[in-house]
Amino acid sequence: MLSYEQAINILTDSGNFYIDLSLDRITSVLEMFSNPQDDLKCIHVAGTNGKGSVCAMLESILRTSGYKTGLYTSPHIWEYTERIKVNGVDISQEKFADYVEKIINCGIHLTEFEILTVIMFLYFKERNVDIVILETGLGGRLDATNVIKQNLCSIITHIDLDHTDRLGDTKEKIAKEKAGIIKPNCPIITSMGYEVIKDRADKLNSMLIFVSPYVSQDFVESLSLKGKHQIENLALVLTAIQHLFPNINDETIRIGLKNVKHPCRFEFIKEKNLILDASHNPNGVKALRDNLDYYFPNENRRFIFGCLKTKDYKTMMSILFRQGDEIYLNEFNYPNVCSFEELKGACPYESLKYNSNMELKNDKLNIICGSFYMISDLYKDFNI
Repeated sequence: MLSYEQAINILTDSGNFYIDLSLDRITSVLEMFSNPQDDLKCIHVAGTNGKGSVCAMLESILRTSGYKTGLYTSPHIWEYTERIKVNGVDISQEKFADYVEKIINCGIHLTEFEILTVIMFLYFKERNVDIVILETGLGGRLDATNVIKQNLCSIITHIDLDHTDRLGDTKEKIAKEKAGIIKPNCPIITSMGYEVIKDRADKLNSMLIFVSPYVSQDFVESLSLKGKHQIENLALVLTAIQHLFPNINDETIRIGLKNVKHPCRFEFIKEKNLILDASHNPNGVKALRDNLDYYFPNENRRFIFGCLKTKDYKTMMSILFRQGDEIYLNEFNYPNVCSFEELKGACPYESLKYNSNMELKNDKLNIICGSFYMISDLYKDFNI
């Protein structure tokens, strides 16, 4: 039997650790396991930014109201098991490793994300969850999660330019890929007014529910997640709850919103005067900059920023930094990471420091941002 460490080594092996958008391989493997996904009731969420927050809110409200929930999100911050939760509890490392062993013995080579997605479907079926909240990994149409044939509803969050090499170089093209999660005769909830979304909804006879980004202030104040950008996400969540679960009352919704846990999304750690934010594209860092200006307009800022080469880091830094900020550029250990020299060459300011002398002090507002993949290491380095 595989240990958890062996299972992780298999997942992160270069033979699995790549992206290959297709449904053929995972469909074949799921058939070997009698298609567990067909027995699950799913809310399927796609989008460039905000989909993780939407999933976290939905899960908390539904669990508060008594449903047994399954939550599938990515990426993780500390452990792979964080991606797969039942009623807010991670899958155990032993169960995770057991599933990895069963899946790799099928004889069909899968990517890392495909293996994780098969684990998720098998585990949620075994645990007999009531509702699955399902976040796409990349895109929608060819994302591994899109093997489901029906859903309770599709939700498309904010769309912007990201992963343009795979999803298209315009927002309209990206919206078309996200719209691939719309299912026949299943409602679609969105605040995005792209024609390609409307056209697919019409073609599949799916009710299109268009949401305006306005929410009653008592719901906004109840939400544990801070940031002005969360209002648009919250509007999508409330519409989904009201449409699918009309018996859930406002008080239950408020309690669920108060208990939402979603680390590293404009997360403020008061004792270290620290913001953790995993925004990793221009739209995300614009929301971060807007929130910093709104909540901390007068604080001097110290940034620790790292990014992958696949991201538009030059635009991100031009949006995020301002003259006088203390800026540490962090070359962390991950494939395709930007080197210090690459970041330095793209940064609009010259007052830069390298990650070898990073420090957090309470004399300034500390902000760690730019990539999910560096945050877990910095948690350890700074004893967060």
